[in-house]
Amino acid sequence: MAIVKVLGLETEYGIIIRGSSDPNPIAASSALINAYVAELARRVAWDFEDETPGKDARGFAREGSMPPEVETHLVNAVLTNGARYYVDHAHPEYSTPECANAMDAVRFDKAGERILARSVIAASRILPPGQSIVVLKNNSDGKGNSYGTHENYLMDRSVPFARIVQRVIPHFVSRQVFTGAGKVGTEASSTLGMEVTFQLTQRADFFEEEVGLETTLKRPIVNTRDEPHCDAQKYRRLHVIVGDANLSEISTFLKVGTTALVLSMIEDDWFARAGDRDLTLADPVIALRRVSYDLSLTRLLELADGRTMTALDMQWEHLDLARKYAEDRGLESVGGDEIGQEILRRWEHVLGALESDPMSLASTLDWVAKYRVINGYRERHGLSWRDPKLAAMDLQYHDVRPEKSLYERLGMERLLTEESVVAAMSEPPTTTRAYFRGKCLERWGSQVAAANWDSLVFDLGTDPLRRVPMMEPLRGTAAHVDALLEGCESPAELLARLGN
Repeated sequence: MAIVKVLGLETEYGIIIRGSSDPNPIAASSALINAYVAELARRVAWDFEDETPGKDARGFAREGSMPPEVETHLVNAVLTNGARYYVDHAHPEYSTPECANAMDAVRFDKAGERILARSVIAASRILPPGQSIVVLKNNSDGKGNSYGTHENYLMDRSVPFARIVQRVIPHFVSRQVFTGAGKVGTEASSTLGMEVTFQLTQRADFFEEEVGLETTLKRPIVNTRDEPHCDAQKYRRLHVIVGDANLSEISTFLKVGTTALVLSMIEDDWFARAGDRDLTLADPVIALRRVSYDLSLTRLLELADGRTMTALDMQWEHLDLARKYAEDRGLESVGGDEIGQEILRRWEHVLGALESDPMSLASTLDWVAKYRVINGYRERHGLSWRDPKLAAMDLQYHDVRPEKSLYERLGMERLLTEESVVAAMSEPPTTTRAYFRGKCLERWGSQVAAANWDSLVFDLGTDPLRRVPMMEPLRGTAAHVDALLEGCESPAELLARLGN
């Protein structure tokens, strides 16, 4: 049976520095994060001991491929909610703590938006007069540069990687119909002969390969980074770089929820067991762009066996398989029946609405909301799609400051209360090892020398430093450690009781 799909999101935020004669995004990102961390009066650094971004899931890296660089000299902090907040490739990046279901992933991703907004306020107090920082939760600066929103899913190491690639690519290509954040125009050198005034996604322009290790150049639809951050004999972490940065809670919920379900089906070889439904695309890279450029959602994609399907057809196929999988195998791998059934219900509703009237989802999905408001403005004022005002509106949609954000003005449907999101800025999820990490930082932050996903390093004031391994993502939960933590007055006592 498929294992629980522990998951998380990593978002590189866009950053703009205003009022500076020599804007430096790395310095600005550092100032932003430092200002926020300073106000918490607690700072715990990231431990790079186990970072291996160059390891390839295929057991090799093709000639010329380059693993991501590990920038150990830049700001890198761990927060009490279990998240990582740091500078990556000249962007502020927020990585959610590990979550055991899609709803928690949405909650902690949304908490990240609030943390960035709070950081902007904190940074404004220390910036020179006349300078300000704008932060955007998007994926493109409009000048040919893209930055990522990455997803991570825990998978069984025994599942052949080739099977993952074959089965997940059709989902990644077709799910854009509900995961896209929307984008005015295109930054691709080739538009496949299609006029692109507005497209579904921000990322499709920037992908060039089906499978590969890179994340910033020659981006692949399936990334092969093999860095599990847990017991590598038992698990792998599928590192997904093909998605958009979503503000819509529904888009994020469906993005991670449907993908967790599809990966569960892949683990259990459900595609083969349920009639060998082969949805392999003839050319996935071209198909990725065709889907993004097609606002009608009717363009046919060629499959490897000669058949043709639309992206919506492909998603209906995945949903049909997922329903049958839920009946036969259950939904424990995606957080249980309640959350699993909510994924299926919303998946069906969104596909039906996209088929009959996409604009009915203007308060539900990012790309529809953005298209309706920008196109409405364009039509009222008789503007060309090339008018810079529309590009400016596109950016404004993603502003993390609630008072400036176009998204916040649209009354989008929510899954969460604001109170639960605010709580997630400081409180960790209770159902993964992030709980142990966050609570140790909250209680004994001054004695935690460093932390990463799979360990904590304590400094008790005597040599040597003491490392507590956390190799199981589903251990260290509130149920596992609350009584232990409550019974300890100090980290020394905690380590003694852990036998460390």
